[in-house]
Amino acid sequence: MRRLNRKKTLSLVKELDAFPKVPESYVETSASRGTVSLMAFSIMGILTIMEFLVYRDTRMKYEYEVDKDFTSKIRLNIDITVAMKCQYVGADVLDLAETMVTSAQGLAYQPVIFDLSPQQRQWQRMLQQIQGRLQEEHSLQDLLFKSAMRTSVLSLPPREDSPMEQPNACRIHGHLDINKVAGNFHITVGKAIPHPRGHAHLAALVSHDSYNFSHRIDHFSFGEPLPAIINPLDGTEKIAEDSNQMYQYFITIVPTKLNTNKVYCDTHQFSVTERERVINHATGSHGVSGIFMKYDISSLMVTVTEDHMPLWKFLVRLCGIIGGIFTTTGMIHGLAEFFVDLVCCRFKLGMYRPHEAGQVDRIHSNHCTETLAPDPL
Repeated sequence: MRRLNRKKTLSLVKELDAFPKVPESYVETSASRGTVSLMAFSIMGILTIMEFLVYRDTRMKYEYEVDKDFTSKIRLNIDITVAMKCQYVGADVLDLAETMVTSAQGLAYQPVIFDLSPQQRQWQRMLQQIQGRLQEEHSLQDLLFKSAMRTSVLSLPPREDSPMEQPNACRIHGHLDINKVAGNFHITVGKAIPHPRGHAHLAALVSHDSYNFSHRIDHFSFGEPLPAIINPLDGTEKIAEDSNQMYQYFITIVPTKLNTNKVYCDTHQFSVTERERVINHATGSHGVSGIFMKYDISSLMVTVTEDHMPLWKFLVRLCGIIGGIFTTTGMIHGLAEFFVDLVCCRFKLGMYRPHEAGQVDRIHSNHCTETLAPDPL
């Protein structure tokens, strides 16, 4: 009984076979079907290679959430060269909490020559070209995230020459730890001193003829210095046309978590809007000459993750490509054969052309059938 039940079960399973095989003796081959098969295999090979390259590549996934950390400090990284002597300028930070962070807490003043050497000028042009490309093609930033370029590539190289002229500018570089609230980093005339209502600069001791706020920003960022991020102000150069020039940069900081195959850290990206004007109290343009960077911090945090396609998804897409090409090419070839047979049958072409008397040829087709008279012999 068990063997009988087993045979019935196997017979039932055999009847459910959805992939029956046709014996080779019943298979009819043709040159047209062979050509279509070669084309189908070629297309499948090309698409399979392309799909494999897509599988090996990664994409950057952006997620947004509310930033709940408002008590930590933010590192402000600065490398700015101002076309004034170091004893004439001062830099500090004043935030909305009336907390003053002076340059003595992390900034260095280095006398330098404002004009760049040929090698440094070439580096600056390269950085400006990268900035232009990033503004046109935003997807290039994803490539920088993946590449994790070394910071040495993005730092100003040392001078290769030894000029005889005296330093006429001041390079202010280093970092400051600031509160996570809106504030103002500024470089203006005179050193900063504490004041009951904030702070003040000893500008009265500096001659007005020495005012020159032409400046070059080699690096300006928030958070830990991170490879693969080129900040919007890097490579910026401004030449003042008036001694009372005022430069303003309005910055919006976005906390960012970066998680790639090469880098995992917390940093900050920012966007910036620039404005400049000449201070002239007679015309109603009030203010103080200098460089002012007013920043505000966004309440949203961005998480950037390097995402890889899972293996099961790659296999499903691969099966879809192979099955889809097989089905599509079969349908196209069947339709082509149908129309060719229809035209040939209608106009008596090819195999449907009438034969000479004395020959017997029977043609069976889906569209027409023609029988010739037998040979009288």
